[in-house]
Amino acid sequence: MADIIDYKIFGDDMQIVEIELDPNEGVRAEAGAMMYMESGIQMQTNTGGGIWAGFKRMIAGEGFFITTFLNTAWNKSKVAFGAPYPGKIIPLHLGELGGTFICQKDAFLCAANGIDIDVAFTRKLGAGLFGGEGFILQRLTGDGLAFIHAGGTIIKKQLAPGETIRVDTGCLVAMAPTINYDIQFIGGFKNAMFGGEGVFLAQLTGPGMVYLQSLPFSRLADRIFAASRVGSNSNRDESDGIGGIGGSILGGILGGDRRF
Repeated sequence: MADIIDYKIFGDDMQIVEIELDPNEGVRAEAGAMMYMESGIQMQTNTGGGIWAGFKRMIAGEGFFITTFLNTAWNKSKVAFGAPYPGKIIPLHLGELGGTFICQKDAFLCAANGIDIDVAFTRKLGAGLFGGEGFILQRLTGDGLAFIHAGGTIIKKQLAPGETIRVDTGCLVAMAPTINYDIQFIGGFKNAMFGGEGVFLAQLTGPGMVYLQSLPFSRLADRIFAASRVGSNSNRDESDGIGGIGGSILGGILGGDRRF
């Protein structure tokens, strides 16, 4: 049975979750996720169940080690964890969700001590090859609280039996194990080549709950990389004399974020 923990979520676009632990209660988190902890909290870093458990975590995109933050004091103590990029922290009450929930790799933030974090493989070849996230998903199992993180605005959908939605493969965050997950070709040559939405979509069929994100980290990283290339080209123009002045001005106009 997982530890029963209390929590508060602070912030809007860059959230943190503060967890209050009773004596001898603990919470597990990814290495580097901790923001602050009170003096009664002790860290215990291990593989979370042996060498094979560590390797499975690496396969799922997480670190080899996982850290348990245990309250060794006689009174309540707090520990907080921060989101790795802009978005929302989603609390999952696994006991109210049937005891199991599936999430994309890298979505896990922290969970009450006693929650099992394991690897889940997509059952269909097409979903694994073209799903954007590969064959590997994460399975959270237990009866306590787990916290995942997603980018941008979060949409929660409850699909009825047989109800189907199609979403961008990167926008899927988490889903109930009862959801049928498959990949569908977008169809049409012009749609595939010039639609800008990719060649494949994720097809989700109920029953079950689905969480979607508006800003996958891969999309955010692509925009940052593209902006950095514009910046480097503009700096190169500035070093080219008078010709570089025009290039710098044009780059400032097109870039939108530069000031003269």
